[in-house]
Amino acid sequence: MPVGSGQLTKMVNQICIAGVVQGLAEGLHFAKSAGLDGLKVIEVISKGAAQSWQMENRYQTMWQGKYDFGFAIDWMRKDLGIALDEARRNGSHLPVAALVDQFYSEVQAMKGNRWDTSSLLARLEKTRD
Repeated sequence: MPVGSGQLTKMVNQICIAGVVQGLAEGLHFAKSAGLDGLKVIEVISKGAAQSWQMENRYQTMWQGKYDFGFAIDWMRKDLGIALDEARRNGSHLPVAALVDQFYSEVQAMKGNRWDTSSLLARLEKTRD
């Protein structure tokens, strides 16, 4: 592998995580809005195609509104910024990563700088109020 492949691979990881966590946040938000028991819903769907590490390890804390268990928003925004800069350089189009980065900036505005990346649900809950 060429020099720098590790850094680029980490960028791919962060891009993928951003989309997965946003999807999980939206799913849980929808479940709450629909009056479903989100914990039971996730127990069922986590056995199928929607399964992910984020789902298995963050859905319970997200459902409880607890966001101090993982990688901080400030760090994720730094990493996404690096990935988005590289995407501009190499001609990649990352519309979901750019949108999730914007959502994370909204979480920062909610004083969530040190909350973990799963706090995207807090942003959705705020917009529902």
